[in-house]
Amino acid sequence: MTPFIKGGVGRRSLATLISGALAAGGLAAAGVTALGPTTASASSHREAPLISGTPQFDNTDLYAFVSPDKPDTTTIVANVIPFEEPAGGPNFYNFADDAQYDIHIDSDGDAQGDLIFRYTFKTKIKNKKTFLYNTGPVESLDDPDLNITQTYDLELLRLKKQKLVSRTKVAKNAPVAPSRVGDASMPDYGKLRDQAVYDLGDGAKSFAGQADDPFFLDLRVFDLLYGGDFSEVGRDTLKGYNVNSIALQVPNHLIAESEKQPIVGIWTTTQRQNAYGEYKQVSRLGMPLVNEVVNPLKDKDKFNASAPWEDAQFLKNVTNPELPKLIEAIFKIKAPKEPRNDLVDVFLKGVKDLNQPPYVTPSEMLRLNTSIQPAKKPKRLGVLDGDTAGFPNGRRLTDDVLDIALQVVEGELLGAKNDLGDAVDKNDRKFEKEFPYVAEPTSGSRGKKAKAGGEAETKSALSGLGLSSSSDTTLIAVSAAAGAGGFLLIGTVFLWWRKRRLDNMRY
Repeated sequence: MTPFIKGGVGRRSLATLISGALAAGGLAAAGVTALGPTTASASSHREAPLISGTPQFDNTDLYAFVSPDKPDTTTIVANVIPFEEPAGGPNFYNFADDAQYDIHIDSDGDAQGDLIFRYTFKTKIKNKKTFLYNTGPVESLDDPDLNITQTYDLELLRLKKQKLVSRTKVAKNAPVAPSRVGDASMPDYGKLRDQAVYDLGDGAKSFAGQADDPFFLDLRVFDLLYGGDFSEVGRDTLKGYNVNSIALQVPNHLIAESEKQPIVGIWTTTQRQNAYGEYKQVSRLGMPLVNEVVNPLKDKDKFNASAPWEDAQFLKNVTNPELPKLIEAIFKIKAPKEPRNDLVDVFLKGVKDLNQPPYVTPSEMLRLNTSIQPAKKPKRLGVLDGDTAGFPNGRRLTDDVLDIALQVVEGELLGAKNDLGDAVDKNDRKFEKEFPYVAEPTSGSRGKKAKAGGEAETKSALSGLGLSSSSDTTLIAVSAAAGAGGFLLIGTVFLWWRKRRLDNMRY
């Protein structure tokens, strides 16, 4: 008998057994099977090759709107870290310590930043001898059971022609709302989130922490435009995923040039610290979907490292866009004539007599007229449906930006009326009515409601497994033992296989 043939069969058998052992140990340690989102293959959040590999620095979306319950203020929401799986532990989702997360304000339309709100974060670990994010139910942000915590400093930088005029620290060691591990770990997450709303004074507030991803759309658009069949649309790809949100509410008079010139431009950037201690810009975001479907691959990383006053280099991507040509090729809907000056107005200048500043320098950013009062009944298509408080006049959480952008790209402003869309018209979770407005994050426990707190409840939960508990550490030990059992099984299988292979080689 040929030992190599037996060895080959042995290797295949070993691989099968090891896979089974790993699965057994892993599932036992986890305790439950994960439900909800799966890994996505494409995302408008992962818009450029380089940034898609470093999600902590990836700006996913920017929102800016006059606060519905405080119309003398503007709320800005900047999100990072796309596709946060709620149960994605034990290493949950932190802001990067080696980053500067900046919100830029252009108060006069010259494409230069006049104000920067800069967020920098610090992480603290109480007990490095455990793998746990929290070592028991968390009832407050200073709870000793919250093992990994973050705080942030917020600075206000005033600029003139991109030169620093002044720097003011407006918040120090402000608390961050943690990732929502699950109902057993955080039985009252709303309380934790409320504690993370930080009062800056003068009517301003700040928030940093996890939230439900407010962007709603069917991302199968990247599957050759829904496979050439619009009847297949309607699945909110981002349903059930979370993001990390930075929300800032500031008085309108702080960011606007004057009452006569109330239009501001807003964009966000992330700078990452390199080995020399220098910060380099790696992500930039203003209007939604621009770097995803307007810029070609050759320009995406360049755009993320650029500034609005350099946007002339990307002008052709707007005046001669690729998307209408793709729609014409697949759906036979004739593309509007080029150059697309209507897109220049929407994406680079603002709508005339609405949110276009006087003497505007064309550049890519969100533009908001802070003097427009919030709509009592917001319409999801915003300005296209006569609601001037909505996109592209800023961007509210409820604005259906994909449908709006798709219709505008297909010539809605040129008289080519259409009702194109992805059939996802609202977010899967309701937004809040007060700051920070974003919905609470989806919990890591989405199946049978987890029980929280108290030794009796822990015993009850373990009794269903035929186990008992006398301390909070027993459950951890059981999970670890189950995982270890899987590795022990692997070791046993390996010794068996090795002995069998040696026996066969003797023949």
